[in-house]
Amino acid sequence: MRNFLLIILLVFIGSTIACSNGGCKILDPCSSDSDCEAGTYCSSCFGGFSGSRCVRSRITDQFKLVNNSMPFNKYAYLTTHNSFAIVGEPSHTGVPRTTFTNQEDTVSQQLNNGVRALMLDTYDFQGEVWLCHSIGGKCNDFTAFEPAVDTLKEIEAFLGANPSEIITLILEDYVHAPNGLTNVFNQSGLLKFLFPLSRMPLSGQDWPLVSDMVTKNQRLLVFTSMRAKQNTEGIAYQWNFMVENHYGDDGMKAGNCSNRAESAPLTDTSKSLVLTNYFPSIPIEAASCGHNSAELINMLHVCHGAAGNRWANFVAVDFYKAFHQMMKRSFETDPARESTVSWKDASAYTRIISSVLDGSRIRVSKRWPLEVQEEIAEERSHLPDGRNRSLIRRGG
Repeated sequence: MRNFLLIILLVFIGSTIACSNGGCKILDPCSSDSDCEAGTYCSSCFGGFSGSRCVRSRITDQFKLVNNSMPFNKYAYLTTHNSFAIVGEPSHTGVPRTTFTNQEDTVSQQLNNGVRALMLDTYDFQGEVWLCHSIGGKCNDFTAFEPAVDTLKEIEAFLGANPSEIITLILEDYVHAPNGLTNVFNQSGLLKFLFPLSRMPLSGQDWPLVSDMVTKNQRLLVFTSMRAKQNTEGIAYQWNFMVENHYGDDGMKAGNCSNRAESAPLTDTSKSLVLTNYFPSIPIEAASCGHNSAELINMLHVCHGAAGNRWANFVAVDFYKAFHQMMKRSFETDPARESTVSWKDASAYTRIISSVLDGSRIRVSKRWPLEVQEEIAEERSHLPDGRNRSLIRRGG
C-alpha cells in the first residue's frame, strides 16, 4: 500500500511538472521564469487560463517580418498608456505616491520587449519637466513619478543601441515653460533623432518610408497635445496628424468606436495615422489580460470600420505584457472568426501580425512572399493540441 501511494505521488508530481529548466514552451504550465524557453516567461492570468503558464515576453518585429520598405503609416506599433506610471517605481520626491500605475516594466524593458510608442504625461514641476499621473494640469509631490529627462535618456540609449528602430512619443502635455520640451529633449540627447515637422504629411498622404527614416537617422516622432507648440517649438500637434478614439471606459463600449473630443472624426482621412485606445479609466492589472485579448481584437475590428477601413497604427494598452500572454488564447476562445488579408493591403497584414493581434484567423495567400507564409506558420505552430492546423487557411 505504501509503495502504491508513493507511485501515485510520483505520477502526480510528474504530471504537474512536465517541463523545466528552459524546456517549457508557450502555454505550458510553469513554476518560474527559468522553466520557460527563451523569449517567454512564467505568468498567470485570472480568468484566462488556470495556474501559471509560459507566455511571450516580446512581440514580433514587423520590420524583420515584412521588411522596412513601406511608409511609416503602413505598420502598427504596440503602445503603452502612461508608460512611465510603473508598478513599484520609488518616490523621487520623498512623499509617498498616491496615484494609479499602468505598466509593470521600466521604459527600457518595454522598449526591449517590442513596445514602439510611449504615452507620457509631461508637467512643469520643481522648475523642471516631470512625468506625473495627475489631474487638473498640476503635478504634485504625491502624483510625480520622475524627471522627464531620466525617461528620455532611456529612450536615447535604446535608439543609440538599435539603429534600425523607430520610437513614437505621444505627449499629454502640460508644460508651459517657454521651450520647456525643447530644452529637456536637448538635455537628454534626443534631438539628433527627431523626425522633422516639415516632413510630416498634412493632407492624408503616406509618410516617408521606414527605410528612409532609418537612413536619415530621423527615428523619433514626437506629438504634443498642446496646439501652440507646433508653431513655438516645432513639435507636431497630435490631432493635425492622427485620429484617436475615446480613452478609458468610454473607449471600451462593445461595438462602439468614436473619436475623442480633441480628435477629428475617425473617418477623416486627411490624418494619415490612427490611434486606438483600449484600457479602462481605473487600471486593474489582474483584469488586463482579459481586456487585452479577444475584447481588444473585437474593438480593433470595430475601429477599423469606424476609421474608413483603416487599421490602427498605434494600439494603446495598460499592462502591456498581458497583451502578449493572451495573444494565443484568442485562437482558442473564438476560433470561428476570420479575417482575409490580401498582400496588396500590406498595412492590414502587418497590423495584425506585427502587433501580435492574431485573435482572428488569417487567410494566407500563396501570392504573399514565402517568408511571410512561413512566419505565420511558425506563429501558429505554438498553439497546443495541433489546433494550428485548423486555423491556417491558404487562399488564392
